[in-house]
Amino acid sequence: MCIFAPAIFGMSIWHNIFCVITAPRYGWEVINESNIPTGKVLHSVYQPLLGLLALSCFVPMLYDTTIGFSTSLMNGIVMFSTFFISYYIIVYLLGGFYPELVKTQGATARLNDYILYNLIFLVLLLILRNLLPSDFTPVLFLMAYLPWMAYRGTDHLFVKKEKVTKFVVISSALLLGIPLLLTAILNLFVVK
Repeated sequence: MCIFAPAIFGMSIWHNIFCVITAPRYGWEVINESNIPTGKVLHSVYQPLLGLLALSCFVPMLYDTTIGFSTSLMNGIVMFSTFFISYYIIVYLLGGFYPELVKTQGATARLNDYILYNLIFLVLLLILRNLLPSDFTPVLFLMAYLPWMAYRGTDHLFVKKEKVTKFVVISSALLLGIPLLLTAILNLFVVK
């Protein structure tokens, strides 16, 4: 499925993202082979995407006159903060639940990549949701695809076969739940 991606994207982080979303098993292999440092993905793609997510929170103002600038600004700050903090919390929690995945520097890098690429998928979905009319919620149903991506990433992490199901459940719950929980907590501090 990802055969034409190199011609379009070249061998880059965006190529990896495209492959892991369209063909997760192959995508995780590509990510493994590309050896792009996690820090580079974090600084050159993830954080700019968070900025784009924050900016996309202003788009609903164009098609919903009840949404004001201050509401959009607060939503943008909450979304940026949520996903910025989520990455570090999930890294800490998954490393705590599965210490065998952070025993070596290479294993830690693979775990960080796993978390980062899954969060990038969620951020892209939320940007798309913000760009579409506010009542267009089917985009949120695409979040159900994340556990499949997570499952296909277990080979990338060398998770033992007997632990795969439990790992996918825990990692998917953290990847989907932590951003939701942080959004709810941060929204408590938003003046409405």
